[in-house]
Amino acid sequence: MCIVLASLLPATHAVEPLERAQVSSPHLEDSLGSPISKNVNINQQVQITADITNNQEFPQDFVYIVQVKNNEEVIIQLVWFKGKFEPGQKFSPAISWVPDSSGIFVAEIFVWVSLTNPDALSKPVFINITAS
Repeated sequence: MCIVLASLLPATHAVEPLERAQVSSPHLEDSLGSPISKNVNINQQVQITADITNNQEFPQDFVYIVQVKNNEEVIIQLVWFKGKFEPGQKFSPAISWVPDSSGIFVAEIFVWVSLTNPDALSKPVFINITAS
């Protein structure tokens, strides 16, 4: 005689590693939070922002990283902040940047577990910026 024991535990939906957080709608804003174009003036303060969402069913520590590179791929600004978001929480963090010269720049936005654990929670997103 064979006895089979079955468990009626609810199925869990695993989230792919780079989908633990969603990063969308990267854009620039002025200091009041109003969207602005990707063509900015030298010495104009802009906010580099994106919408981030915790796609997991538990709280998640994270670090929001923005690096700005010039057209020679040189990093001219690297800024981050740490946070924690609850399951399903969505918000739009912003990092301030002021271009001090004309040129074409790219802002790269990353969401990692931490600076000491660079395990990406999402794919990076990019914003091309022209300063004149």
